[in-house]
Amino acid sequence: MAILGIGVDVCEIARIEEMLLRTPGLVDRLFSEDEARHRPASLAGRFAAKEAFAKALGSPGGLVWRDCEVRKTADGAPYFVTRGTVADLEARLGVTRTHLSMSHDGGIATAFVVCEDGH
Repeated sequence: MAILGIGVDVCEIARIEEMLLRTPGLVDRLFSEDEARHRPASLAGRFAAKEAFAKALGSPGGLVWRDCEVRKTADGAPYFVTRGTVADLEARLGVTRTHLSMSHDGGIATAFVVCEDGH
């Protein structure tokens, strides 16, 4: 396997909370229905994860936020479910595996993403 891209992002939890309160329709633009049910710290982590993923994919324009969803396994490990614009870009780049790590503490959420190919 070869690393195709890495991405990291940090996000102030209070900033995301303020943005979502100020612009209620933003939650529907950024998050899936399931993601939107989470508290602000988790939403900030998911926002950071999506930003980090976009960076790992080369930061192209035209990606739809809701085409990338953060879910967790039964053990709590985060992973991405992709569709549409994000899945298409993954296929074009040859991404076959994505690693995601997320955390939040001290008012900051952070995420780190590594994309690999199958070779």
